This record gives sequence, structure tokens and C-alpha cells, in this order.
Amino acid sequence: MITSRFPLGDVSFTSGYFATLVGEAAKQCYGVAAMAPRDMTDAVRSMVHGSDYPEKGVRVTQEDGRLVIELHIAVSYGLNISTAARSISHRVKDEVEQATGLKVARVVVSVDDVIG
Repeated sequence: MITSRFPLGDVSFTSGYFATLVGEAAKQCYGVAAMAPRDMTDAVRSMVHGSDYPEKGVRVTQEDGRLVIELHIAVSYGLNISTAARSISHRVKDEVEQATGLKVARVVVSVDDVIG
């Protein structure tokens, strides 16, 4: 859970909220075929919950009051990966900052698979 202090009080965001927000923003970007499991825990959850669930491939942490977002994705074959990663990073950053009012320090995009 990430808590932010505002002049009128504190607001807490659950990891599920961020996972859904970030995952949906990433999936809307051109060339993103799917979210990829970020570790063995994600891989096991994929088997239990089905291939697609909100937390898959997303990790959001807080560092010095700013968010650090890690994404693991699979892209379509033939895509310019560096351009797509840059586009995904900008879109996710903009959507999270607009939806939450929190600042994003960085978005790390890892391309784990190419689907062809």
C-alpha cells in the first residue's frame, strides 16, 4: 500500500489499484501483445488465476516519495522495441500522475517475450 499526504489528509492506494491502472495503460499501447510474468511467483499465479490478472507483470514501489514502476511485457514481432518502450513509459507515467496526483520517478519497461 502506498500512502500519500495531501493538505486535507492522507490517501492510501492499494497495490491492486496500481497494478490495474498501470497494466491497462500499458496494454493500450501499440505493440504490447500481453503482460509477462515478472518472476516465478507471477508464473505460478498465472497458472492459478488464469493467464491474465491485474498484477501480472507490474510492480510499483515508492522511492523518496516518488513512484518507481516496473513493467514486464511481451511485444509483437517486428516492432521497434526501443520506440515502443519509450512510448509505453511516457503513457504509463502520464496516466498514473494524472489519476493519482503522485509523481513518477521512473518507469522501467522489460521486454520479456516476442510474440509472432
